[in-house]
Amino acid sequence: MGRARGLGVSLPLLLGPLLALLGGGGALYLEVRELEEKCFIQEVPEGTVVIGDYKTELYDTAMEKYQPSPQWINLFVFVKDPENKNLLTRQYGPQGSFTFTSQSPGEHQICLHLESIRFSLFYDGKLAIHLDMKLGEHTNDYTEFAAKDKLTQLHLRVQQLVEQVEQIQKEQKYQRWREERFRQTSESTNRRVLWWSILQTLILVATGIWQMQHLKSFFKAKKLV
Repeated sequence: MGRARGLGVSLPLLLGPLLALLGGGGALYLEVRELEEKCFIQEVPEGTVVIGDYKTELYDTAMEKYQPSPQWINLFVFVKDPENKNLLTRQYGPQGSFTFTSQSPGEHQICLHLESIRFSLFYDGKLAIHLDMKLGEHTNDYTEFAAKDKLTQLHLRVQQLVEQVEQIQKEQKYQRWREERFRQTSESTNRRVLWWSILQTLILVATGIWQMQHLKSFFKAKKLV
């Protein structure tokens, strides 16, 4: 398997339920306003290429539907790795693609927002982002490879299988890493629970001893014992 700028307002949105849709890539449709930031989490194995193909649209109130965005609307993309390091911070046009390669396994936060490069901003305007995420071997254009390297259908299929195997190995490595991290978290939690139980027992024993001593002193003071 987490910031609108210019207005001094932070509007991040974690799209957690979309994680399941983005295991090997997937499509997103987001409706936003200018400077409103949308974020989602993408789990990516280490050393995996991620490509996001996108197009943006501006709502036309006269026609009452979305139209392709004009050239003066830009998409800003921010990508942070699991260690909160910036992998990508860049401005793009109204349509195109962005690419990054994961340096460590885990949850990568991808944030998008649209902004006008004109002086007059359209605060009441509605925009839409169509985003298609592709990971690993899904990022390769095998038709282009075949034309460029003059590969036969058999050679192309072999190359596809090799890259699929490499991606499976990355996924397996990532799952082992997740399992190890979960095991460490479980062991750490169990140790904390154990020490907390011991501490509670010591506190109860100490409280009991103090109460006994207090009662003993009280009875002696009243000459009842």
